[in-house]
Amino acid sequence: MRTVSEQQQPIPVIIDCDTGIDDALALLLAVRHPRLDLRAVTCVAGNTDVAGVVRNTLTVLERAGAPDVPVARGAERPLIEGVRTARHVHGADGMGDLGLPPPTRAPADVDAVTLLRREILACPRPVTLIPTAPLTNIALLLRTHPEVTGNIERIVFMGGAVATGNATPVAEFNVWHDPEAAAILLTAGVPITMYGLDVFERVIVPGADVRRLRASAEPGTRLAGELLAHRGPATDATDPGGGLGDAGAVCAVIDPAGLTTHRLPVEVSLAPGPSRGQTLVDRRLRVGESELHDGLREQPLVDVALDVDVDRYVELYLTAVEQSCATTTATATRAKGRP
Repeated sequence: MRTVSEQQQPIPVIIDCDTGIDDALALLLAVRHPRLDLRAVTCVAGNTDVAGVVRNTLTVLERAGAPDVPVARGAERPLIEGVRTARHVHGADGMGDLGLPPPTRAPADVDAVTLLRREILACPRPVTLIPTAPLTNIALLLRTHPEVTGNIERIVFMGGAVATGNATPVAEFNVWHDPEAAAILLTAGVPITMYGLDVFERVIVPGADVRRLRASAEPGTRLAGELLAHRGPATDATDPGGGLGDAGAVCAVIDPAGLTTHRLPVEVSLAPGPSRGQTLVDRRLRVGESELHDGLREQPLVDVALDVDVDRYVELYLTAVEQSCATTTATATRAKGRP
């Protein structure tokens, strides 16, 4: 159990992302919220190719006024599947084609798995991982360096769905992109929260707030507004609001009481065909005929998000992102004292 002093300390987190629009929103929140200590960011192919993800990540961190957070390039493709991007949603550059200038920062001189291992083991307190992307980097880490699980507090991943998918009728994009990696994650042996489409699609920032962010003179705040205002082909053009998307998973780390979760068995469908990549969440109150006839199968238990306090998370996000450089200066000060 954490002591009172530990509860008051910032939560050490590492984000693994495929920056995209909503990954960018998540990074902005992680940099600016005083409850988080962003120790590293690792990049993986997903919304765009991995080189674009690295570029976008460095750009967002600059705009957010982040300290010198190490950023590493990771997997260029899933474990088995080929690369399947979501540029049709996130734009040709993965960032809504906003025409942002290239970053002046450079990535770390190590790969993503090496950086993940180094930062997790070096942290004096257990780290919370927040993957908002296909889970290839995390799967490679867990298989290559299983000792890291001893210093992981929890993994809160954006992925999966209890009900309807988006990549297919039943599969969510991040899990569908690399189903084998998602299956490995579920057997990590650490507490896991699944922030899936069932809550992901519900947290919408009202149009008036989006317009206020876009009008800001502060670069990070204005970027948040531009990203929230992006309208991909899957978005209702008449809807003036913008979805927080992946940033909701960061909200869940900062304020877990805003999320309603149930601890349920979850597995990933790996067979070829229309169900590949589906997260099978068992919500039954008793075992069924399959188990009675064929025997029980051991399945990992996951804290599955089934409901979310939308207003609470929208307020949390806006309050943090509209704090210009005060929070990021404090974050930079904390970073100087890291081991």
